[in-house]
Amino acid sequence: MSCFTRVNPVAVGVLHLNQMKYSSGRRMMMITMRDRSKNRKPLQKGRSLSIEAIQTVQALKRASKSAEVSLEQVYDSKFRRLLKFDMIAVLRELIRQNQCLLALKVFEDVRKEEWYRPQLLLYAEMVAALGSNGLLENVKQLIIELKAETNVNPDLRGFNTLLESLMGSNLTGLAVECYYFMKSVSCDPDRQTFKILIEGLTSNGEMDLLAVIQQEAHKFYGPFWDFIDEEESEMISTCEQSEKMKPPVSESGLSGSCTSRLHQQAGHS
Repeated sequence: MSCFTRVNPVAVGVLHLNQMKYSSGRRMMMITMRDRSKNRKPLQKGRSLSIEAIQTVQALKRASKSAEVSLEQVYDSKFRRLLKFDMIAVLRELIRQNQCLLALKVFEDVRKEEWYRPQLLLYAEMVAALGSNGLLENVKQLIIELKAETNVNPDLRGFNTLLESLMGSNLTGLAVECYYFMKSVSCDPDRQTFKILIEGLTSNGEMDLLAVIQQEAHKFYGPFWDFIDEEESEMISTCEQSEKMKPPVSESGLSGSCTSRLHQQAGHS
């Protein structure tokens, strides 16, 4: 009985042998190539790291545990040769893996790059990782370095995320400091900013700081900042505009302005 072998070059990968038997009794062997990359799982859903970034993360972790190879050698041979995108990817991957001290070192190197611009979301990720691992002194130093940064963009989302990270670590004083730093770079707070601060200060019993922040909220949103939502605020604004266009409502019975009625409803909610 004769036997034939056939190679089917589908892709570079794993060889698979398939035998096919014909009615004449002859048997043919077919070899197919399966793409190995189809089986490779991402490090985390939604993330994609280049091969160079993955190798750098692995090399940094090995060097941090080895006395034979210094971290500085790995930085020179691996990390500092990466592109901007890969450097940031390495930093975020180290943060994700709770390699906090390595992440601090990488973040320090990233800030020395010519292309670097302060990114508040990166600071927020660093604060969350350091805080969850009890490295509160490192968090304090990081905030000092943030306040020394130049060209910080007035990124409201970034600041709010940073405030959440600080409150999550019970660093209420630093959160209030970041609030004033936020204002110093011409980034006006929104309702979410005050909600984060007030809830964090209340849960930690920081009554003195709470009173200060409540006064700040009053400056931005008036006496009803603490219990009206965005929809009610828009309704009040619409009513105020419409009332300017008509004569004052007479004081009779239960009548009253649209705005005052909304305020009364908000006060009872």
